[in-house]
Amino acid sequence: MQKNISVVISTYNSPEWLKKVIWGYNTQTYRNFEMVIADDGSRKDTADLIEEMRKEVFYPIIHVWHEDNGFQKSQILNKAILACTTDYIMMSDGDCIPRPDFVEQHVKFREEGYFLSGGYHKLPMDLSQNITKDDIYSGKCFEMDWLKKHGMKASFKNNKVDAVGLKSWFMNLLTPTTPSWNGHNASGWKKDIMGINGFDERMQYGGQDRELGERLVNYGIKPKQIRYSTVCLHLDHPRGYATPESINKNKNIRKETKEQNKKWTDFGIVKK
Repeated sequence: MQKNISVVISTYNSPEWLKKVIWGYNTQTYRNFEMVIADDGSRKDTADLIEEMRKEVFYPIIHVWHEDNGFQKSQILNKAILACTTDYIMMSDGDCIPRPDFVEQHVKFREEGYFLSGGYHKLPMDLSQNITKDDIYSGKCFEMDWLKKHGMKASFKNNKVDAVGLKSWFMNLLTPTTPSWNGHNASGWKKDIMGINGFDERMQYGGQDRELGERLVNYGIKPKQIRYSTVCLHLDHPRGYATPESINKNKNIRKETKEQNKKWTDFGIVKK
């Protein structure tokens, strides 16, 4: 059967985290999707893992890889966009375990002329390491009692983890935020992403997702916030790529996008 949504997952040398994420997608209530892994130059153990996991999961996995040349996430995401075979693209990361209704909610809320911005909930490192295949397949890792028992501190943000139905609708209404293209949990039409030329490949660690969303808005695509309707658990990891130089570079590109109302980047999928 022709798939009707592509799930793009970015990864780099984190096979243990990626395995948990792939298990998470094997629990999805909506099953008519493909996975496209945007691999920014990982070692062979990631490719070996993907090959092994293909035998376990019900959905097809397309592995898009290029040579490791430092942080080139925007570039590999553009290659992954081209590899998607469907009209609609959802993006998340190789450290984000999706709730079982994750894909279903994106399909439910998608609409012409809009992109969707979902939610995520960060876990501490020990909890990230200790989540097992059984915890994911049984759905226990999305139960508040289980999470608290395993070290998650009490917080209002915890409401995000298990909000469904009326509660998720009310929470979306109660805590509005400016929706942005959120690299952990966002989706949109492939034609719209292609219409702005994808990600700006000059962008370094942090912010390339939001810059893409800013150009989508300039292009006339409205953002829709559903962060309490579609949620993933964000596993902890070191963040080694952010430098003052890269942060400054990203800020300048985003400033240019805003001030010039840019819809297109010359440094995206189609090169000058």
